[in-house]
Amino acid sequence: MDDDRTMRERMLAGDLYIADDPQLGEESRRALGLAHRINTTDPTDADAIRALFGELLGLYGEGAEIRPPFRCDYGYQTSFGARSFANFGLVVLDVARVTIGEDVQIGPNVQLLTATHPLEPGPRRDKWEAAEPITIGDNVWLGGGVIVCPGVTIGADTVVGAGSVVTKDLPAGVVAVGSPARVVREL
Repeated sequence: MDDDRTMRERMLAGDLYIADDPQLGEESRRALGLAHRINTTDPTDADAIRALFGELLGLYGEGAEIRPPFRCDYGYQTSFGARSFANFGLVVLDVARVTIGEDVQIGPNVQLLTATHPLEPGPRRDKWEAAEPITIGDNVWLGGGVIVCPGVTIGADTVVGAGSVVTKDLPAGVVAVGSPARVVREL
């Protein structure tokens, strides 16, 4: 691609980029190292875990808690709002921005996946990829095993049932379930 931007600049802009770029590789290794430290710290040492999340994430709100193990691509692309809680096994592929509001409840083994890949075989073989941001509104509850796909926004006060796959935006104040997730009632 004829473009003077770095791969990092392309990634942050949401354009196609190559993930094994040296600068991105260094940033990914930093996140892997911090996540490893989080995941191997004494789980009763809440202050140490909080400090590590504060170093890893773009925002780790007051009173927030993420229970290890935790995995992410870069960390700095993720904002985790005040008083929000994530149970064991949260995976955040934060190639694009992931914004988690305040007072959010996230069940175990939830995946927030921003990464996309070209459908065409040539660019995919050449390792090009992109991403679309995810936004989780305030007071959302994601049940265990929920998968949120690239580009999705979930409105405030919405509940997503366990095991659901969210492929499209969900409005505020609804219950959604299934694969793909569909609204089954208003709250």
